Amino acid sequence: MQRQEHIIRHHVNNLFSCFEEHCAKGQPLDLAKWFNYFSFDIIGDLSFGESFGNLERGDFHPWIATILEFFVAQHDMAHFRRAYPLLEAMVGPLVKVLAAKIILKHNTFMRTQVAKRLALEPTRPDFIDGMKSDHAKGKEGLSFEAICHNASIFVVAGSETTALALTGATYLLCTHPEVLTKLKEEIDSSFDSEQQITLLSAQRLKYLTAVIDETLRIYPAAVGSVPRLIQRHGEVVGGYFLPGGTCVDIWHWAMYHNPANFTEPEVFAPQRWLGDPRFEGDKKVAFQPFSTGKRSCIGQNLAHSEIKQIMARLLWKYDIELVDREWYNKPWHDQPVRASYVHPPLNVKFSLRTDKMK
Repeated sequence: MQRQEHIIRHHVNNLFSCFEEHCAKGQPLDLAKWFNYFSFDIIGDLSFGESFGNLERGDFHPWIATILEFFVAQHDMAHFRRAYPLLEAMVGPLVKVLAAKIILKHNTFMRTQVAKRLALEPTRPDFIDGMKSDHAKGKEGLSFEAICHNASIFVVAGSETTALALTGATYLLCTHPEVLTKLKEEIDSSFDSEQQITLLSAQRLKYLTAVIDETLRIYPAAVGSVPRLIQRHGEVVGGYFLPGGTCVDIWHWAMYHNPANFTEPEVFAPQRWLGDPRFEGDKKVAFQPFSTGKRSCIGQNLAHSEIKQIMARLLWKYDIELVDREWYNKPWHDQPVRASYVHPPLNVKFSLRTDKMK
């Protein structure tokens, strides 16, 4: 990840250039959108060797809208089959026809991007570099189709989840001024300039780490289930024996909002991660926002580093407040789900911190 820091820093600087432009004009930003623009740009660069250009255009690349539709269509089809198994034979073919255009458009673009990336001489390590080496040398390894499939997962899993965490943290900080003040104090005491805030230096901020962990508990980026298949000998789960071949779904939101696991689960309390005796009964082992075991998220270190660097720079330089006052009185993060959260805008006003203007 350190070898890729210059790539990451380039996109973080682009994001803050957008912040500066809107701040100078007194214009608020819908951070739910702009964090998504940023995260897709950086994951595109790390996956395919070129950015999607979302930040420059102030809008999504056309393919990103397609891929989001693609995953929503997959999600809806899976839940339809589960909810109405008897209607699958009648309605299933129609649903597939309606989704076919989206799927074809998605697959065509993905194959084109992967083919372009595979044709490049390696100039830097990225997500496809390891898959590319065996493929290019004709060794046994991932097929072209497998590389395309993995790249598709990288783009979605490594982008929107990061954007959700950044947006959720911003909302929760704006609505909890005592936490925001304490976090600013930690950042101010740790850095003398914005340039000192890097991927590495932001990692040592303990209170920021607690804020991010608590954000991921309140508003988990992995909104869907994390399925696991019971091995052939069977397992006892929650006091029940499950035979081999049983699919077990693990729901992050349910685990993290269960009072059996966390004291006052609806309360945003970063101190629960810092040894506060009030929360000593919390079952922190239940908190696995990036999953656990051999199938845990391979990009979790990258995600944490991006989130911490951006939040530290944002709060070092700006005062922030929500434009839509309704979100101070009702939870912005109470949202319907279709593959991911269907979230309303989070319009935020930026103003340069007066103590940083001296």
